[in-house]
Amino acid sequence: MPSTDRLLDSKRNALLSGLSAVERKRLDPELVSLTLGQVLYEAGETMSHAYFPTDCIVSVLYVMRNGQSAEIAIVGNDGMVGIALFMGGESTLSRGIVQNAGHAYRVKAAVLKDEFDRGEALTRLLLMFSSAWITQMVQTAACNRHHPIDQQLCRWMLLSLDRLPANRISMTEKLIGNMLGLSPLDVTNATGELHDAGLIRYDAGEITVLDRSGIEARSCECYEVVKKESDRLLLSMLAPA
Repeated sequence: MPSTDRLLDSKRNALLSGLSAVERKRLDPELVSLTLGQVLYEAGETMSHAYFPTDCIVSVLYVMRNGQSAEIAIVGNDGMVGIALFMGGESTLSRGIVQNAGHAYRVKAAVLKDEFDRGEALTRLLLMFSSAWITQMVQTAACNRHHPIDQQLCRWMLLSLDRLPANRISMTEKLIGNMLGLSPLDVTNATGELHDAGLIRYDAGEITVLDRSGIEARSCECYEVVKKESDRLLLSMLAPA
């Protein structure tokens, strides 16, 4: 059973922070370390746990038959990984992979489903998060279809930074390409443009954002759309029911 300190620490996740101490205790969350590139679940696999990130980011990818993949959404301290568990299934067609290393609270699938079925605070929070998550997926699809690569990269960086405690993103260009469905050359060119403009520093697999306002100005409308909806729902999540 989690200690009182661990229950208090769980408030670093927006969803867990919206629960009472009694509700968090029922979930019995286990704090785990997640490493860069760690796969939390594969497409078609039965999920054994849900994850509530605190200081890491998990990328949700759609994987094609030929092995190619593209990111459809990211999850950080704003939500949870494993919505299929309470949406009527125990598996999904996507893959969950750690984009930035850190920590998350892990909850057993059966426990999460039981708590969701109670129809109390967690049910409301998970449904509201799912709404924001779907908005992000829809906007990502539109962005990847209609906007140039540098704008896609700016959107991705801003969404990542919103879910991290610092202004650094630890990712190789190959991994970035896998996330965004881009070739390594496309990523190299896009990061090079932003570096030359003085907006980022890229060194040894780590992107440091030097001028966030400049990145925001360079990004397309998609980031603002997703952020506004996420912020709106986050305020609603934290408001008394």
